[in-house]
Parts: sequence; C-alpha cells; structure tokens
Amino acid sequence: MKTIQGSLIGSGLRFAIAVSRFNELITGRLLDGAVDALTRHDVRHQDIEVYWVPGAWELPLIVKELALSGKYEAIVALGAVIQGDTPHFDYVCAETSKGIAQVSMEQRIPVGFGVLTCSNLEQALVRAGSKSGNKGVDAAIAALEMANLLSQARKTTKGESN
Repeated sequence: MKTIQGSLIGSGLRFAIAVSRFNELITGRLLDGAVDALTRHDVRHQDIEVYWVPGAWELPLIVKELALSGKYEAIVALGAVIQGDTPHFDYVCAETSKGIAQVSMEQRIPVGFGVLTCSNLEQALVRAGSKSGNKGVDAAIAALEMANLLSQARKTTKGESN
C-alpha cells in the first residue's frame, strides 16, 4: 500500500494571507499566528504576502483574485465574525465560508480557513491565541500541508515517482 501525505516543510513555497480588518483585535492575532507558523516551517518572510480587506464578506473575492494570479501555492483566509442581535451574522458566515470553499475547489488551490464565527468577543479571543490555541496557526498549517499534498498527488497522478 502506498500512502501519500503532505509534509510540513514550506521552503520554496509562496503563500498569500487574506485578512479582515474588521475585528482587527482578533484578526491581528490570527495573522501573527499564521505568519509565525509558516516561518517556523521554513517559509521565508519574503514568500508571504498579506492582503487586508475591510471585512469577512470581502474575503472570497480577494481569495479568488489571489488564486487566479498563479503566484501562490496556498492561501490563508483570516477573519472574525462575532454574533450580534440580528441575522446579519448568519448571512456573513454562510457566504464567506461558501465563497472561500468554492474558490478552493474551482481553482484547485488550498485555502486555509481561519475565519472565526463566535457568539461573543470572549470566544474569539480564546480562539485567537489563548486557551484554545490560535486558529490562524491551524489554518496556515493546514494550507501548508495541503500545498505539499497536492504537489505529491499531482506528481503521482501524472505517473512521476516520488
């Protein structure tokens, strides 16, 4: 049995990070975690480009544009949507996640999903670097692993040896 898995070595890989400015107290921490995770796995600082968007709603559009550029092996999307008193939260969360997933599938590029959907600020803070770790780290590591896995899968399906 042959098993193919993605490594966590990022040397030579290029990443884009799309991050929402809305709730920057949270998203700034997610960004710090994502950059730290990538550089700890041998991604050079000059191989990471950060794109700021106004809010989570705008993430799918910039993620698509970055995917279409062909410059990156993977993209990381970071945002924080905190529930309020209206159903606006539900619409933003659903369309953001659906849009990001659609880009990943259509463009065949890994997109690490680091968009928090929390009931309150305390939950968001917990997921952005305290008790529950940092979901920016998790999204970056997932994107890194998937970039390497896709590279391996594409070589294998073309009949090349590993």
